[in-house]
Amino acid sequence: MGGFGFTEQQEMFRREVRNFVQKELLPGAKERAGVAGIPRDIVRKVAGMGLIGLRVPEKYGGQPADWVTVGIAIEELARGDFFTSCLPTQGIFSSYLFEKNEAICEEWLPAIVKGERTVCLALTESEVGSDAANIKTRAVRDGDVYVLSGEKLSISFGPWADAAILFAKTDPKAGFRGISAFLVPTNSPGVTRSTMPMMGWRPVGQAIITLDNVRVPRGRLLGEEGKGFAAVMTQFDFTRPVLALQALALAQLSLEDAISYAQQRQAFGQPLAKYEGVSFKIAEDLTLVEAARLLCYRALWLREQGLPHSKESAMCKWLGPKVAVRAIHDSLLTHGHVGYSEEYPLQQRLKDAIGFEIADGTAEIMKLIVVREALGKEFAK
Repeated sequence: MGGFGFTEQQEMFRREVRNFVQKELLPGAKERAGVAGIPRDIVRKVAGMGLIGLRVPEKYGGQPADWVTVGIAIEELARGDFFTSCLPTQGIFSSYLFEKNEAICEEWLPAIVKGERTVCLALTESEVGSDAANIKTRAVRDGDVYVLSGEKLSISFGPWADAAILFAKTDPKAGFRGISAFLVPTNSPGVTRSTMPMMGWRPVGQAIITLDNVRVPRGRLLGEEGKGFAAVMTQFDFTRPVLALQALALAQLSLEDAISYAQQRQAFGQPLAKYEGVSFKIAEDLTLVEAARLLCYRALWLREQGLPHSKESAMCKWLGPKVAVRAIHDSLLTHGHVGYSEEYPLQQRLKDAIGFEIADGTAEIMKLIVVREALGKEFAK
């Protein structure tokens, strides 16, 4: 992101991904959005473009990319098929959390990059959402094996994932310093999964994952004991702006639909766009979406420069989804009764966008982070 905008290379990449989305992902996207289950053929297409392997080491089949370019890829994918925009984070998260375990990198990363395997991040629990440091799942050492017991809730990709990057307490008395990360294949004895029906995010899916004395070899410990929480928290500063970009992409599409509809639909002898009650609402939403989008790319640019960006990432995460939900809702109302019908994608986009207001931290938690970073820890209670 050279100066105020994308570099020439980033702009070329954006056009390349958009062309791919138009040709390969948009056909059938509306139908796929409401169906539970990963469309494997679509995953392979995204993998074939190298988009799941962004920032994964080349020796495992990945390719280098700056953080702004990753954001571009995710935003452009979301414009065509929301589900596919979740895929690049699979490779990024896995690569980062696996990096200290060479055997797991060799076994899993090439397959993830090719779209042959899927992983999920299993942190949230029924009584522990935003307060992730107080998870109850336990991992008890038994020689060269850890015995895991507990339950994870609302796990994205959980119904279909081949393995879970799962967080458990190896030292219950140590707070967040007692949390460790493990790679647990979902077909392991003692692992059971049940799908949680959701109003949106249908292809991604949400699951309850139950662990009943699951024996995990020590070799599937990711990093050091007690360092799992710190490792995953550093990655949320990346996921928050890109989650916002996903929601904003849905909003931008909806606004483009609303503009086209308002220009063509006649009421009282003239196009809807002639009425300020319609056009001013579109103008407001376009402004808010663009402002939130620029904030997201600034957060990613700060990350690329190695500069602090927790505050900016948290700003993205509470503002982006809020703006997106408003814009999609307004666009649906502009379409009237047809926008409310299942024949149009607006109702599905609204359902999906609402999910971003919850995922990876609510607006209230994000505002606490902003307060902590801007005012000081003593004011973030």
